[in-house]
Amino acid sequence: MKFFSYILVYRRFLFVVFTVLVLLPLPIVLHTKEAECAYTLFVVATFWLTEALPLSVTALLPSLMLPMFGIMPSKKVASAYFKDFHLLLIGVICLATSIEKWNLHKRIALKMVMMVGVNPAWLTLGFMSSTAFLSMWLSNTSTAAMVMPIAEAVVQQIINAEAEVEATQMTYFNGSTNHGLEIDESVNGHEINERKEKTKPVPGYNNDTGKISSKVELEKEEEESNQQRVFTGSWVRKRMKLLLAYTLESHLLNKTLTFGLVIPQVKPFQDVPLSKNSGMRTKYRTKKGHVTRKLTCLCIAYSSTIGGLTTITGTSTNLIFAEYFNTRYPDCRCLNFGSWFTFSFPAALIILLLSWIWLQWLFLGFNFKEMFKCGKTKTVQQKACAEVIKQEYQKLGPIRYQEIVTLVLFIIMALLWFSRDPGFVPGWSALFSEYPGFATDSTVALLIGLLFFLIPAKTLTKTTPTGEIVAFDYSPLITWKEFQSFMPWDIAILVGGGFALADGCEESGLSKWIGNKLSPLGSLPAWLIILISSLMVTSLTEVASNPATITLFLPILSPLAEAIHVNPLYILIPSTLCTSFAFLLPVANPPNAIVFSYGHLKVIDMVKAGLGVNIVGVAVVMLGICTWIVPMFDLYTYPSWAPAMSNETMP
Repeated sequence: MKFFSYILVYRRFLFVVFTVLVLLPLPIVLHTKEAECAYTLFVVATFWLTEALPLSVTALLPSLMLPMFGIMPSKKVASAYFKDFHLLLIGVICLATSIEKWNLHKRIALKMVMMVGVNPAWLTLGFMSSTAFLSMWLSNTSTAAMVMPIAEAVVQQIINAEAEVEATQMTYFNGSTNHGLEIDESVNGHEINERKEKTKPVPGYNNDTGKISSKVELEKEEEESNQQRVFTGSWVRKRMKLLLAYTLESHLLNKTLTFGLVIPQVKPFQDVPLSKNSGMRTKYRTKKGHVTRKLTCLCIAYSSTIGGLTTITGTSTNLIFAEYFNTRYPDCRCLNFGSWFTFSFPAALIILLLSWIWLQWLFLGFNFKEMFKCGKTKTVQQKACAEVIKQEYQKLGPIRYQEIVTLVLFIIMALLWFSRDPGFVPGWSALFSEYPGFATDSTVALLIGLLFFLIPAKTLTKTTPTGEIVAFDYSPLITWKEFQSFMPWDIAILVGGGFALADGCEESGLSKWIGNKLSPLGSLPAWLIILISSLMVTSLTEVASNPATITLFLPILSPLAEAIHVNPLYILIPSTLCTSFAFLLPVANPPNAIVFSYGHLKVIDMVKAGLGVNIVGVAVVMLGICTWIVPMFDLYTYPSWAPAMSNETMP
């Protein structure tokens, strides 16, 4: 037993050694450049999929193995680890740092939620829309990490407000206490013994007319402990308005209210059985509260991923694909920020709406009549929801100078990206016609990114010995230290390792060999090849990281497209988009892990919901690649910028 315990402790070390030794016969027996590069590819892919080593550490292996096998010199391998992609990433992270530092993301998220209303379905759509919008410009991980605490706080306060209102209504309308809710009553912050509310008719109350003929006096708490009353609907509504306003102002349940009655304080997390027949105890008051939290978590996780599909900078897989494609096919200048947005935005929008409908139906049911009913009076709970969100927004105060500057720079960056080379009209890059292709999206990102370090945010002052306050310096919108804390260096190294591995496949001839071996697939319909490749990457990305998956498949799918004489974009675009569809498991991607860490979800919840979103995503991508994306890139024609494959075999 002790021997097996040691194996368990050192399992990662043993697995690394075992993998290296088991695959070693491949380069020793065949002794060709293709076999040596294949050995490197298999080792790196195995470690990426199993994460036996950290992803970034594994990404450094090509810089060690490719020179040792004589495939590429070390200087050439090293140049692959910092490319145009990294400059673009630096500029985007500068923007993201400023947005988060000055809380612009919170203002955008809450404002969009306020716009859609407080109906549970519209509220989740508001969270999904704001999360997807932020994810277009920020990383999926940081977006989920930023929005989730906001949503958690809003939902928590909404549930507290609903419980307060329901408890009060049940106590004073039914004359009984809801035993499903364990409550504490307090006066001036001191606990008193729990008691049942008893009702007595008020003198002068006429049951026929429903009116009070004599005035109801509001007595003190000590007197009411001996005499309980039944109140009319108008009296309760009047007190409920005061109750709601004061409750929200007091941060919901922080104080006891004594508007002529004692309001029971409901504990935010109290063990309550979900049903009378169920012996299961849970930390949620009601099943509806638990389901609402589940729905909110999944909406934020999935929308942060879906929003990242829309722009090249939205997710690392898009950036990896763009850099790989532009490096492999330098004569194709059809892929830029504007063209990517044009074909991906409709797909992302459709996926977002269908995912919203699917999640609503799965957790809350989807009542179209109830959702779209016009002129409906808001309930007390809905008014409480709206008030809570409004208060959260008001806490931010008026928009500040730093937020305005960040927003202006953000808009300028987006406009410069779109107008660089829109395709249907000449862009501003035409001003540098002597140097075509020199200015890229990374040029814009760096220009705007540098301004964040230059533009003043606030003045730094100091007090002189005479007591005078004088300015001695200014603080920019972001500092280098703040930028470093946001910069994902691990992703930068991971992407660099993927580029080095792709260059090694080209130099060794492994890409051509793979393409020739896959050429028999040309007999299959193109749509079937696309569907198979899309399903393969979608399945693999559930257990492997998205960047590792796309880095692994790009050197395989590109030669495949060339071998069967299909436009490479026809296969690479859907495969790249589907690589982001990691919705099934908490470990599939960071946004899933972030929302799962809040403890509201079980794995089976994410599997059931994610399976539907995966199917929706692949179906919409297949629809797009067969309809509106085709004329944009002339996908049915093999392009002149793609090389013609020659029939070669591995020596």
